[in-house]
Amino acid sequence: MKILYTVLVFSMISMSVSAQSSNEEAIAIEKKIIAKAKRIGDPGVASYSMYKLIALEGDNSTYKDSLTYMYYSARKYGSCFMMAAEVLKRDPKNEAMLELKASSLESLGALDKAMETYKELFVLTNNNYHGYNLSKLELSMNKFEDAYATIKKVEGLNDTGKVQVNFSINQTHTQQIELIAAIPYLKGLIEEELKKNDEAKLSYQKALKIQPEFVLAKEKLDKLN
Repeated sequence: MKILYTVLVFSMISMSVSAQSSNEEAIAIEKKIIAKAKRIGDPGVASYSMYKLIALEGDNSTYKDSLTYMYYSARKYGSCFMMAAEVLKRDPKNEAMLELKASSLESLGALDKAMETYKELFVLTNNNYHGYNLSKLELSMNKFEDAYATIKKVEGLNDTGKVQVNFSINQTHTQQIELIAAIPYLKGLIEEELKKNDEAKLSYQKALKIQPEFVLAKEKLDKLN
């Protein structure tokens, strides 16, 4: 009886080790497929293998994060939002996922939900870019006092000098503006809505002092003069 029991135990251990080894081999193969798919520019194959890796590794697989980034790069904002939401279930304060979720919601036109997500993110990071996006959304939803309070807080935060914001000048041209210049420009827009035209002039002037070629700021200032 003891011998039979021992044989059964060793058999079960052997099966367990074999299954684990098989799982590790499958994971290694999928990782190689992803690497090759990325090299040749095949996101479809890469994303398929990522889903297989998630199934193999379980709900805590970091490939959920990778898949979120891939969807965002491909402008598949609905899928990006859904995957970011899954990651945030296990890691609610993941700043990168919160930013991708907020940006995806904004791109999908769900401005109220995007605003709430940026608000959550801004509380976590105290980052001027996140605050800028929050204020911009508050302005677009006619929450002028909230937008003004947010942008005034943003003005006092440090700027890395690395972030630029795209503005549409007309139907065919855009202009890249440093975030530190975009912030007083946004403040000026809000001040105009609040009938604070003198303050708005100063804000536009500040934006132009930072970036003299800022077309929209110059147009706004010219209209107020």
